[in-house]
Amino acid sequence: MTQTMSINMAALMYNVSRGFILKEHSLLLRGHNQYLLDSRRYVRALRRRPVAVLYSDGERETRIKSNESANKINQKFLKQGREGTNKFDDKHTNEKKRKEVTNNRTRHVNEWIKDKLDGLRYEKATAGDKRLAHVASIGRSRAFRDKEGMVLLEGRRLICDALAAGASPQTLFFSAVERLQELPLDKLQQAKLIKVKYEDMKTWSDLVTPQGVIAIFSKPDASRLAFPKDTILKSVPLFLICDGVRDPGNIGTILRCAAAAGCDRVLLTKGCVDAWEPKVLRAAMGAHFRLPLFSHLSWNDISKHLPLDITVHVADNRNHFTKDLVSETIPTTIENASCSEYIESDTEEESDDGLALPCAKQQVYHERWAHRSTALVIGGETHGLSQEALQLAEKTEGKILFVPMAAGVESLNSAMAASILLFEGRRQLLLDKGKRKARSKLYS
Repeated sequence: MTQTMSINMAALMYNVSRGFILKEHSLLLRGHNQYLLDSRRYVRALRRRPVAVLYSDGERETRIKSNESANKINQKFLKQGREGTNKFDDKHTNEKKRKEVTNNRTRHVNEWIKDKLDGLRYEKATAGDKRLAHVASIGRSRAFRDKEGMVLLEGRRLICDALAAGASPQTLFFSAVERLQELPLDKLQQAKLIKVKYEDMKTWSDLVTPQGVIAIFSKPDASRLAFPKDTILKSVPLFLICDGVRDPGNIGTILRCAAAAGCDRVLLTKGCVDAWEPKVLRAAMGAHFRLPLFSHLSWNDISKHLPLDITVHVADNRNHFTKDLVSETIPTTIENASCSEYIESDTEEESDDGLALPCAKQQVYHERWAHRSTALVIGGETHGLSQEALQLAEKTEGKILFVPMAAGVESLNSAMAASILLFEGRRQLLLDKGKRKARSKLYS
């Protein structure tokens, strides 16, 4: 029987190999695809298991006795399916856990930032945010500032001065959390905080290197601000009036000098540049929040901000050269010349009718002119003093004050003249105050 099976198997292998040879021969005639198809068929036939074996004596032996193999295959596929499901579930679970970890980490970071900012929340500006254009409009347009009632402050020091004086912040833009921490956070509870990119801040900032923090405030009202106590205690009854000063740098410097000299307040006429322009704010270095400032006033309004018994002097920043500045006396020719220079008459009829501008006496700045309540008017470099300023000086028996200069110098800058006269006025007022105290002790 074994011999018979060997013969049958040999015959089968012969036929198979013969089929390969024939098919390979037909490959040259029919092409490559057919060869691959037939070769796969014979290889698959070799892998098949016989259902039964027939012997020469008629006996039959069944090779597949049960469905155990099928059951094993089914169990194998079921196991693989369960493992695949478990893998999918594990992947889903891991992804969920990863998201939870990320969310927890983000929440911890936000809580950490929130703790650092005393519980303040902020939002991030998106590309094309209209609020950024709003900032640029407030900084560049006086009409827009007046319409909206807002001012723009840039830089940590200026914003801190405004908050200390009680100004009301509306919106604050910052480029980094560290910049925000430099501010008094307890005074930003009502403000809207917005984080922006530093590159975006550079596009609408006037500075070459922005400090990374810009704020929009409601336009401050001088009557409602709380100024530093040291400034109030060291102030003197000296009032400053700016008459048509149109240069932002000059106005800012004048305001800074007025704060340093301890002026009681500063009044700006309608012809002056806007005191809340960014260039003025930078030049003033926080003076807006160290002494009362009233702007855009008519001369009738200015009189309402001055005491009744005040003396108003005007500053003349032109050159009046004399040889000896120490023992200088004011010649009458200079005084008369000063009067004639302020007279503007087109015809003789106007002069006869008494329409000439008022004339006040001239006096060098270091002679005594500051008594009790004193006001000083600083005119613009282009147009000089107005007729209203000269009338007010004449009405209150004030003087035209000038600073003697060396020959060849035409005039002083408005800010320079203001600084010289303001500190001299402060010196005279403090000296007068000391004499009054000494006199009171003498008679007490």
